Amino acid sequence: MYYIDPHIHMLSRTTDDYEALARMDCVAVSEPAFWPGLDRQNSESFYDYFRHLTEFEPARAAKYGIQHYSWLCVNAKEAENLSLSREVLSFLPEFLNRGNVLGIGEIGLNKNTRNEAIVFMEHKELAIRHDQLILIHTPHLADKLRGTRMILDMLCDDQRIRRERVLVDHAEEHTIRPALDAGFWVGMTLYPTTKCTPQRAADLAERYGTDRLMVNSAGDWGPSRPVAVRDFIFEMRRRRHSESTIRRIVYDNPVQFFSQSPAFQAPIATEDGPA
Repeated sequence: MYYIDPHIHMLSRTTDDYEALARMDCVAVSEPAFWPGLDRQNSESFYDYFRHLTEFEPARAAKYGIQHYSWLCVNAKEAENLSLSREVLSFLPEFLNRGNVLGIGEIGLNKNTRNEAIVFMEHKELAIRHDQLILIHTPHLADKLRGTRMILDMLCDDQRIRRERVLVDHAEEHTIRPALDAGFWVGMTLYPTTKCTPQRAADLAERYGTDRLMVNSAGDWGPSRPVAVRDFIFEMRRRRHSESTIRRIVYDNPVQFFSQSPAFQAPIATEDGPA
């Protein structure tokens, strides 16, 4: 079965991982801007990072027959620095028309601070002004529920936000329902030890259905599996779910959401998957 990984940080992966993804029938990936392992000290570092995501990484993926898309922002972990964040936001729009950019993301909260919320709101304004999709990072476990509620409140309080154009990621058992009930798309991140395992994600899919639901690997610097979406497919097959049900979560839903961006070109689909 062909699939799309809607959230994977290929900057932190080797070309061997691209080959593994291709062998597992991954046909497209989307890579949100994220924390590189240490806080950046100047806006030029972000400028070069955005060039990497929009120039180098798509070419690297193409060698393995994989479409590469990206999202741009100042991530929540570095958003505490207001002056730096605003410098980056001042030039970020020049990258939004690059051919592989889907929108603004992953934005959200890390420790649920005042500065993080300010930068989140300024990203939101940028997305509205430039008619961009939004990809949301919800905090890690200790602050996840409170942070998710704060993010949903900031989004729902703004009538200009089109909820079908927002993906709330890293959802777990205690945060998935509020995001779905509010009308947003939801992503579940498949980590070996934190966030959602393939088994827990399958449980949630069985409980909440397939509408507006996606799974991703994140595939970042820490313990993670770039082929975790394939693990989810195997788990769903083990539970005797139909191929059409599985395909909706791992291929059809990402295509439906991403197609709201003019930058996205869906792989050509046949009855069994993209050609």
